[in-house]
Amino acid sequence: MFFSLLLQQQPSPVLQFAPYLLIGLVFYFLLFRPMQKQKKQQQEMVSQLKSGDSVITTGGITGTVVSVDSDTIVLRVKPDNVKLQFARSAVTTVTNAEGTK
Repeated sequence: MFFSLLLQQQPSPVLQFAPYLLIGLVFYFLLFRPMQKQKKQQQEMVSQLKSGDSVITTGGITGTVVSVDSDTIVLRVKPDNVKLQFARSAVTTVTNAEGTK
């Protein structure tokens, strides 16, 4: 009985790895691809920041952009018009751009 099991033909190694490849493709298209798109949109939004834009930072601070450098921005925060310097990557949302309502 055991001998007959040993004599059976083994499936192709490619067919044995097919489910793992399928799971990998599903992970790529359901997890990694959307994250890449979201990261690209975030980088595009941050690159288009200009003075006068209202933004929200990762820490939840809301302010108006006063100046923009290559890697930092300065925000004016109400009520005392305090100016704070942040990394450009700290901006999560542009709430309204200058000239739009």
